[in-house]
Amino acid sequence: MRNPLIIGTRGSELALWQANFVKSSLEEAGIPCELKIIRTKGDNIQHLSFEKMEGKGFFTREIEEALLSYETDIAVHSHKDLPTEPAPGLIIAAVSERENPAEIFLIRKSCVDTSRKFCLKHGAIVGTSSARRKSQLLAFRKDVQLKDLRGNIPTRIGKLREGLFDAILIASAGVARLETDLSDFRIEQPDPREFIPAPAQGVLAIQVRMEDRELIEKIQVLHHPEVLRTISIERKILNLFQGGCQMPVGAYAEFDEETGMYSVRACKSRTWDELPVCIYADSKDPEVLAERVVIKIRSVRPSGVFITRDIRPDDYFAQTLTAHQFNVTGQSLIETRGIAFREIPDCDWIFFSSRQAVQFFFQQHPVLKSPRFACVGKSTAETLRKFGHRAEFIGSSVDTRMTGKQFAALAGNSRVLFPQAKGSLRSVQQQFSKKEKITDLVVYETLRRPLTRRPDSGILVFTSPSNVESWLNQFEIPPTAKIIAMGDATANALKQKGYTSIRTDAFDDTGLARAVFGVSSKS
Repeated sequence: MRNPLIIGTRGSELALWQANFVKSSLEEAGIPCELKIIRTKGDNIQHLSFEKMEGKGFFTREIEEALLSYETDIAVHSHKDLPTEPAPGLIIAAVSERENPAEIFLIRKSCVDTSRKFCLKHGAIVGTSSARRKSQLLAFRKDVQLKDLRGNIPTRIGKLREGLFDAILIASAGVARLETDLSDFRIEQPDPREFIPAPAQGVLAIQVRMEDRELIEKIQVLHHPEVLRTISIERKILNLFQGGCQMPVGAYAEFDEETGMYSVRACKSRTWDELPVCIYADSKDPEVLAERVVIKIRSVRPSGVFITRDIRPDDYFAQTLTAHQFNVTGQSLIETRGIAFREIPDCDWIFFSSRQAVQFFFQQHPVLKSPRFACVGKSTAETLRKFGHRAEFIGSSVDTRMTGKQFAALAGNSRVLFPQAKGSLRSVQQQFSKKEKITDLVVYETLRRPLTRRPDSGILVFTSPSNVESWLNQFEIPPTAKIIAMGDATANALKQKGYTSIRTDAFDDTGLARAVFGVSSKS
């Protein structure tokens, strides 16, 4: 091995942070290194958005060429920038721990509207050159104006400060690694299960020549095999679509140690201005997931869909499916009516298990003594924010019992208030061992809302047990219908009546859309 080893890297502030991180880690293991800065095609061409640049590897090719010509010994890359087909003669010898894979919105404080998705004001000008980010953002917020934004992270943030954009959308990992001061912006971070990141986002790839066996062995001190297992699923999805980092493909895989299950959420568009097809899959065998996802995305066939809720003007679910020729109709089969309460007992936490609970609670203008807030899922948390409050706990499981166990562990001996519907199942409360710490507060009731006729849609989406009950009070479910249940409680309500359903993977519109795309697939 050469002494010191030469590490090839781009010259941006983030690339140098990444290379110096590898350098210091290797030097701690007794391997001296120095850096060599290499300019790439992506550095030299700043006037084009990514989807307009030809070829693949425009942030990595020159660095790989320096490695192959023995100018350097190690290359450090943002893994998401690498082509999925390895360069002949080179190997990824190690991958780093994964920094937060999520995206973040940086929003000028004068452009914030907390009542809207991602807190972007109506018609906000958002900067990004990623086709994947553009496609997904338009699915959530068709009113925003997208404007190309290139440059390293400090340059992009500088353009935001100059007022060229109302907000920018970038990877969380980069600003976290640079410890950038963002105090003059509103920061919004979508869940990576909802706004899907690029394959391998947040991971560093350490690349060497295949022939350097001694170096490969020494570099294992940097390697995280558990990270490799999940990002390999993500990268294989991109590979099967034959795409590079400019293709509008997102993939995010996870491993659940308790169940031994791998899961992946993926989305793909043909172009930046086409809304994505989204799919969820899970298996104990990570090798089958990528191909399963790609087959499903390629074989989606439009159908009629009926959902047991009213269609909203900004409905991600309806807009995304309609963009792919699904015929989407909907009507809530229940009506809600508020129930007045007189006073609120002292509490440390307030837990909301539905959007309606939030609305009917705050419509009565309760006097609060600075409690902390918790919500069963993202949709409920978004409704809470419209009333000026943030949830410190947001459930991520479609099994409300699991959410209850997680919240009970966090709340401990705290006093918890549960605004709820009359006759609520109380799935979360039942997970508390100290029942004396719990107070239920009925703030609304549900009433049946009949349909004038049974929908003839091939896919039926039930959003709550009450909607199941209301439907079955009027009609049977056709034996040919494909049934989707939002969460375990809804699935159990159907099961008790003899119906088998597909559960959504999340309590939000993206989970609903993934379920519909999944059951409509001809795979």
